[in-house]
Amino acid sequence: MREEIPLSAPWLGEREEELALEALRSGWLSLGPMLDRFERALAEQVGARYVAAVSSGTAGLHLAVRLAGVDSGDEVVTTPFSFVASANCVLYEGATPVFVDVDPRTLNLDPSAVEAAITEKTRAVLAVDIFGYPAELDALQGFADEHGLALIEDACEALGAEYRGRRVGSFGHPAVFAFYPNKQMTTGEGGAVVVSGEEEWELLKSLSNQGRIDSGEWLTHGHLGFNYRLDELSAAVGLAQLERLDEILERRSAVAARYAELLGELDGVELPAPDDDDHVRSWFVYVVLLDEAHDRDKVMARLAEAGVASKPYLPCIHLQPYWRERFGTSEGMFPVAESASRRSLALPFHTRLTGGDQERVAEAVARALR
Repeated sequence: MREEIPLSAPWLGEREEELALEALRSGWLSLGPMLDRFERALAEQVGARYVAAVSSGTAGLHLAVRLAGVDSGDEVVTTPFSFVASANCVLYEGATPVFVDVDPRTLNLDPSAVEAAITEKTRAVLAVDIFGYPAELDALQGFADEHGLALIEDACEALGAEYRGRRVGSFGHPAVFAFYPNKQMTTGEGGAVVVSGEEEWELLKSLSNQGRIDSGEWLTHGHLGFNYRLDELSAAVGLAQLERLDEILERRSAVAARYAELLGELDGVELPAPDDDDHVRSWFVYVVLLDEAHDRDKVMARLAEAGVASKPYLPCIHLQPYWRERFGTSEGMFPVAESASRRSLALPFHTRLTGGDQERVAEAVARALR
């Protein structure tokens, strides 16, 4: 039996080892110079003024929600078609995520649905750049400005994406990136929040470090904070990854283009939305939508038999067991998101996926659909 083609794989090399060793030999394992270097390099890469690196994308989202002043009794309009962290971070602050349906082409928030969901309790809009495709930031910022709301961007899957000619993260509102091993680049675990103001950045740095403040005194805490620090070894790996991020993005784009060629003629398979004048995707995963006539579970089982990994991507948040129990949600509430969730299929995708493996994946998908 041939070796299984995995769903994802990080691209690590000698430079990561070199910088990690430099961090070890420095004697700094936390709150040291490598973290500062990583934050500055990331800010330059995305065109942001300030970057606060944190221990995960989820930690970053939580801090962004806290930064927006979201509190108990507030509502945050967001998407049900996402990884659960984008809604959990609202629950952490005692607020209520208000889901609205998604656009059937992009699978991002439908702006018209967002506007209709805004009430006097709404405090923020949390947009997700799903699968690396930028959300409709201008429209969402317009609603936020009109109603005095915060706009938070979950760009955890979208490092390097562009909206109307500018990199995601450069628009001024808080945006959050994540660096889990299946992302475009990795720090092992880790994330970052980008903001436009120094005061916001200082608050983020304090909140991520147990609420400590720079008063010149040891262990002085000015805020209720969290242990969301990014360590020096993770920052070192991230810095090495950033040095070749452009190459990583180019390679992943080429892998996606090859998949489009191989899968484009298959009946019953809808490919990811292509780029246009306003949107340039950063390729995080390669997710196709199967026609309703196909049994996705059977397709996945056949792919597994052929040594090809695959996953449903993503289950809707409002249909997660804990969500049903807490909020009484059920099928039929968000038909577009639910349809995408039922039909979604993530195929093997990573920076160094070979053409031969892609051909093998495409052949296996074709056989599985037959």
